[in-house]
Parts: sequence; structure tokens; C-alpha cells
Amino acid sequence: MALSTLRVPRRVYALPRHAVKVRDERWGYGYDRYMSTDTNLAIQTRSLTKHYGKNGEIKALQSLDLEIKQGELFGFLGPNGAGKSTTIRTLLGFLHPTSGSASVLGLDAVKDSVEIRRRVGYLPSGFAVYDYMSGREYLDHMRELSGRPSLLRHRIMEALELSDAILKRPVRDYSRGMRQKIGVVQAMETDPELLILDEPSEGLDPLMQRSLQELLLERVALGRTVFFSSHLISEVERICNRVAIVRGGQLVALESVESLVRFRRRRIEALVARKPLRLTASAGISGLKVEAEGKSGFRISCDAEASAIPAFIKRLQSAGLRDLLVEAASLEEAFMSYYGNSTRNSVQMAPETAAPRTSKKRSPAKRTPAKRVVKRELKRRVAR
Repeated sequence: MALSTLRVPRRVYALPRHAVKVRDERWGYGYDRYMSTDTNLAIQTRSLTKHYGKNGEIKALQSLDLEIKQGELFGFLGPNGAGKSTTIRTLLGFLHPTSGSASVLGLDAVKDSVEIRRRVGYLPSGFAVYDYMSGREYLDHMRELSGRPSLLRHRIMEALELSDAILKRPVRDYSRGMRQKIGVVQAMETDPELLILDEPSEGLDPLMQRSLQELLLERVALGRTVFFSSHLISEVERICNRVAIVRGGQLVALESVESLVRFRRRRIEALVARKPLRLTASAGISGLKVEAEGKSGFRISCDAEASAIPAFIKRLQSAGLRDLLVEAASLEEAFMSYYGNSTRNSVQMAPETAAPRTSKKRSPAKRTPAKRVVKRELKRRVAR
């Protein structure tokens, strides 16, 4: 059959908002692909969906919409199983979406995945290396695969306290933290325009975590983009411009860190000289408690919304305010408000069906040579 008469079925993907149709002739015949024309976006997804299972019963991603600008340090939060790694693997073309679309650096995540991986620095979760290589051999091997020169190796090695002597050792002798450092170097040494890091602080001690954060802030200041997936809320809050929170494969929040924590409830503790009159829980105030502190006065504690704090403090001043503590809201509190009191995996799993019970026949015991001899002797005597 002639090649021209073959019909290859096409999968239909939703197009990005800014897209242009391009004719590609790299393989000797033409096919159409769509590329994002919004040059300000490093990553863009439209209704990105990924299901697993024969009937799609495992919903790992559901209609995910993201727009990440160039030069942004973007945090991607969620517990294990929320869909973070699935999103990253789909962006890099290791997985194909069930529906929807994704573009990275203006390239289609399905048809241009090889070019995307060449231009992106990627550190996967649970980073693994070739044990038979030395650290230097592994880094050189990964750099050659990318086809890009090493520009930042010595800078990153210095920040992560990696010496030349360490790189000469076999990787199989490395600790978990040392292997993670090698992973960070291979992801960043070519100075890629986009870094996609999946749990990069895994296995690093607090000092090295801080050094890594400084490296990322340094890259962003020079115009690079960082997509930072983590379940460590404190580091995302410390360095990221915006944060997305995913739950069960769905996007539940997408805001700047400041916006997410601005309207969180604060914890207030105050010491007043006199018992306040008619101090009751009002709008924005909850969990109000008034306890006597002996000669010191009265201890007052409550939870308050940000908008209700000024009026509440004025009421405390009228009772002789002596001490006041207002705990600032954190990203962790915002995160927990979306997940409740549990961060269990909410990805739908395939239903488990109990296997039917089958009566297993007991296998006959193996007969030893002595038993066979005894049995033959009994048969011989019976025959007589």
C-alpha cells in the first residue's frame, strides 16, 4: 500500500488560547502542529487531563489550567499523589494527555517533546543515577545528551559544597543527599531558560536547602523561569512568586503567596488589666476565651480575620492593653484550609475487587527415597 494512502488516526487536543498552525516537513511529509504565540508564557496548559486504567477510572489530572510567565519562580504544592509528578511528566512529553493541551517555551508538549527536553533543565523526584559511573562521568554524559555546554557547573558545585575529589568517586558510594546534589548540578549546569524541579530539596540538609534556594533566586533574577514542585510549604512560601495548590488532580488555588495568606485567620493573644465589658465574639472573631491571670490581669485569646483585627484591638485598649501577640498567617494555614485536617491522597484509585476464593488442592508431599523403599517392601509382602 502506498504511503500516501495510509490514514493515521489523530488525537484531538484543545488548543492553547494563543496558538498558530505550523507546517512541519522534518520527516519528509507534512503534518500540522500548533504552537503558542504568547512569548511571555514559559508554560501553558488548557484543560490538561490525564486518566489511567482501561476505562479511565484513575483520574490523575482533571482539566488543569496553568499559565506561568517567563522569569517567574512558580510553586506547585500538593501532597503525594495529588498529580504533581504527572503534570510534570506530561509537560515534558514522557506522558501523553488523555485530553487537553500543554505548551512549554512555545512548543507543543506532545509533538515537540524532544526539543522541550533539550531546552529544559529537569530534576525528577526520586532522582536515580548510573551507579557504575563516577560523578564527573555522569555529569559529562548528561551534558552531552543535552547538546548544550556546561556554563554553571563550578558555581553550583561551590554553592552545594561539591569538590572535584567527590566527583571522582563512583556514584554507588554516594549518600542520598550527595546524589541529590548531583541531580541539581545536572539540571542547572547548562543554564537552561526553564527549570522544572520535582521535589528538589529531597534528601538535602537545611543548609543545602538554603543554598539551593539562593541559586534559584539568582537564576530568576537573570530572567530564567523555575517551576518548583514541592510538599515543603515553608520553602515555597520563602522563595516563590505564585503558588498553585492541587488536590486529587484538580487545581484548587492559584494565587500569589501574599494573596493566599492575606485573608487567612490570625491567632490573637492579649493581656489586659481589666476584664473587658461585653467582649463577645463578633463578625470575624471566633473561639474567644477570657481567663484570669491573677494580679497580671486577664488573658484573652481568639482567632480573627484580618479585617476584624483593628476594631478588636481598639476594644482591648479600652480595657488596659498590656501585651499583644498577633501571629502572622502562613502558607501552611492556607494550604490546610484547602485540605482540611488531612493531606491524604485524594486521587481516585481503581476499585479493588476481591478475588474469588478457590479451593486449592494440597500438593502431595514429596516422598523421600526411604519412604519409597518401605512402600515397595510392603507391596512385596502383601503379594506373597
